Amino acid sequence: MNRGLVAALVVLAALVAGGFLGLLLVALPGSGPPATPAPPPPAPRTTPSSQAPEADRVATTVVANALVHAMSAADTTEFGALACRPQTAEALARLQSRWDATGPMRVTLAAPPLVSGDEATATVHVEAEGGHKDTAFPLRRENGRWCLAD
Repeated sequence: MNRGLVAALVVLAALVAGGFLGLLLVALPGSGPPATPAPPPPAPRTTPSSQAPEADRVATTVVANALVHAMSAADTTEFGALACRPQTAEALARLQSRWDATGPMRVTLAAPPLVSGDEATATVHVEAEGGHKDTAFPLRRENGRWCLAD
């Protein structure tokens, strides 16, 4: 046989074999779309703040605004009064030292507190010379009063 014919037959055989392998790979299980769609993510277990009682939304906002005021004024006494548990003088002195080292802070409430039953979260946005940070403060209702959780 002539060399050109042999080369053409080899190329043709390679094309046929490649096409056959390609079909096998496409038809293999797991390469197509899933047989059933993925289940939806589970529903959140918390009640959205919009469904929380108005009194709780107002009370947590009052505590969050007092927190913002205490931090803006670098007033650890006011901050300590917001806590659910009494703060030690040493803990408040450490906090005062950190605030003094930070320098003037611009503190705002990032969003209304998120309320879920007897717990809530107030996110505070702090800007200082060193940068900015959002911090979530947990709130809790204890003895009918909303306070900063430990």
